[in-house]
Amino acid sequence: MKVWVLRHGEAEPHGKRLDSERALTAHGREEVLRITAELAGQPLTAIYASPYLRAQQTAQLVRETLGFEPEIRTVEWLTPETDPDKVAEQLVSVSDVLLVSHNPLVGNLLSYLQHGAGFPPEKVSTAGLAELENNELLIGSMKLNGIKHP
Repeated sequence: MKVWVLRHGEAEPHGKRLDSERALTAHGREEVLRITAELAGQPLTAIYASPYLRAQQTAQLVRETLGFEPEIRTVEWLTPETDPDKVAEQLVSVSDVLLVSHNPLVGNLLSYLQHGAGFPPEKVSTAGLAELENNELLIGSMKLNGIKHP
């Protein structure tokens, strides 16, 4: 089983808008398009994304660029402050999926799946893509095949 975790592309800075309404910048869209090439030919079965606008835009760019036909699955458990254990519970019955989310969840989830609880988060830039692999989802024993940055 493989799990890819993608942090959204660069987004507009905080301001008058709610955090959940921040959109990708032109640079953020370019970042996502560059990193999507890393997913070409991978056996994706689903794309799950946070409901936040920048994650939705990121997931849609990936979907369109790859020609991935299934709809994006929007889920509340990929928002920035979600506990990694809650995400892991959702991954038990899936494989070969792409998760599109935010920091701090992305860094915390990658660390949790590799090492278990209590370890520092992985550092992931905007549009950073991580690939984890194992025969099955076991907390603390997923192998990080790498983190690629645009």
